[in-house]
Amino acid sequence: MPSIPTVASQPLPARMSTSVLLADGVSRLEATLKLTTAILALAAGVYTYLGVRELLNGSATTVFFAAVIYSVAVSVGIYAFWVFLMHFMPHVVSATGRGLMFGCMLLGALMIVAMSSWLNASALAGAAAIQQHLAITVQDYTRDLDAANTNAIAAQGLLPDIQLASSRFARLADAERTGSLTGTSGSGTVVQLLTQMSGQLDSLGQQVQDSAKRVSTLYEQGGKSLAKMRELISDRGPIAARSDAFATESLALMGVIANLQQTSVAPAVKRAATSLASGFIPPAAGGRTADLADRQTAVVGKVEGSIATQAASLADAADKILAMPRVEPARFQTLSSAEAVLRYAGDFIPSWAGAISIDLMPAVLVLILCVVHAAIRREGLPAISASTMTVGELVAALQIAREVEEARRAAEPLAEPTPAAEPVPAAEPPAAATTDQLPPAATEENVTSLSSARHIK
Repeated sequence: MPSIPTVASQPLPARMSTSVLLADGVSRLEATLKLTTAILALAAGVYTYLGVRELLNGSATTVFFAAVIYSVAVSVGIYAFWVFLMHFMPHVVSATGRGLMFGCMLLGALMIVAMSSWLNASALAGAAAIQQHLAITVQDYTRDLDAANTNAIAAQGLLPDIQLASSRFARLADAERTGSLTGTSGSGTVVQLLTQMSGQLDSLGQQVQDSAKRVSTLYEQGGKSLAKMRELISDRGPIAARSDAFATESLALMGVIANLQQTSVAPAVKRAATSLASGFIPPAAGGRTADLADRQTAVVGKVEGSIATQAASLADAADKILAMPRVEPARFQTLSSAEAVLRYAGDFIPSWAGAISIDLMPAVLVLILCVVHAAIRREGLPAISASTMTVGELVAALQIAREVEEARRAAEPLAEPTPAAEPVPAAEPPAAATTDQLPPAATEENVTSLSSARHIK
């Protein structure tokens, strides 16, 4: 009889060989998948530890153990979650089941981002985010200092007008001494009035000049504080210590800005202008004759009108300065690394991408396994092959095959009809037996009866 060819001697079909290769690849890479997932979970746990350590308060020992416990829990949770998906998700073939598995994966990914990824981002970019916060605060303080200085020195623009008015009154006084205004030389009532107005304006101008020196000194002090803040930003020391020093400098700078707003001389100019106009009391004419007294009274009236005009001009200019918005310096708010990363997330997108990728990279491996197992099922590979079966699986398979065979044999008598019983001939001696009374075995095709042989002859 020809021998039955074994399966090994027959070449595998192309589809079957591809599925076998895919299955072998999955088997070989199983350890690599677990190792990769474990390393990614460990990396996530380390960065989670660095991030959560900045959020905890208490003694160093308490903070250390609390951060370690949290990071270990995160690592174990991430590893178990992705390993569960790698083992179960590729084998769920129904649309409903696959949709539920994808929903579970999405929910788990969101939970991982919530408990780990933002802490990873804090560890990766926390110091840079705090530096960004400090830099933005310096810009705000620089703007506030410049605005306060502008408001404070705005009154300096009134100084030329005050000096011009003072010099004009002084020149009129000198002219009156020669009799240019009243026609009579001397230092009478008009000269004294003009000299008095010139002195008042000179005193106001001196106040404005002194204010300018005070404003310049305060502005230089504020500039030194800003320079110290910039040095703290560019320094390489621990960010927490630099942030504390920055807060100290910010308090000093806020005091400088407040002093600048109080140093403005515009309110004093406003009061002086109002006093010149409303508090003017015309002196009595002191002329020796009635004609000279009348002329002095007329000149004093003109001087009063000129003073009112000058006072109104100064008051309007002072009102414009006082109408400028008051500067409200921003208060520096100390932020932790996590808070800074969340507030300035848009400036650290690469760090966020890296932090999330560490946690969600196994999702790509899960999807690859789903695609590979779908290809294996599509190409018809048996669920279990003889080359990958263990001894226990082989014994179980043989037992199942034996039970199936016994069930088949037990079912055969019920499926086939039983032949009718034939009468059994009486036993006779072998010598007296005829060819017609031979048992059925003697009539097989390989046995020829004697009567048939004679007929052939």
